[in-house]
Amino acid sequence: MSRIHRINNIIFGIVMLIYAYLMIQTPDEAYPVILAIIALGLMLSGLKELFYFLTMARFMVGGKLSLYKGIITLDFGLLTATLTDIPSFYILMYLAGIHAFAGLVEFLRANEARINGARSWKTKSLHGLVDIGIAVLCFINYKNQETAVVIYSLGLIYSGVLRIISALRKTTIIYIP
Repeated sequence: MSRIHRINNIIFGIVMLIYAYLMIQTPDEAYPVILAIIALGLMLSGLKELFYFLTMARFMVGGKLSLYKGIITLDFGLLTATLTDIPSFYILMYLAGIHAFAGLVEFLRANEARINGARSWKTKSLHGLVDIGIAVLCFINYKNQETAVVIYSLGLIYSGVLRIISALRKTTIIYIP
């Protein structure tokens, strides 16, 4: 990880911690903010994936997968942005589904890292389990919106701290003479 990537990860982790603190302080007004953050994140991720496809992946074997991932992620972001008038129960289930899927993907990535012999598999698997735990807590507390906001904020705090830790961790560099 380059120095600029490390600085960006630290700044992004601090911003995540600030947002989580503000959401815990005002859980009544945090629900639209959560939707906006998720929608913006999904749309930016989809646009990034589409840009990657247009610049590099279209010339690669299996590059169409980047196109499909970009379109689907962008569509989920646009769908999330339009969910402002829907009752909070459906939005909470949507949020829990996103966390469950992200946790499953992170857990599978940790398993792959463990098989390849990487040392970061424990951190990744813990992150995946925390995401799945957040999804389960959201499913359990589907009737109480304020509890769901606090649960989401705690997950955001965990992700921010994990991002800062990974930015400060030393990475191994392989030198080939």
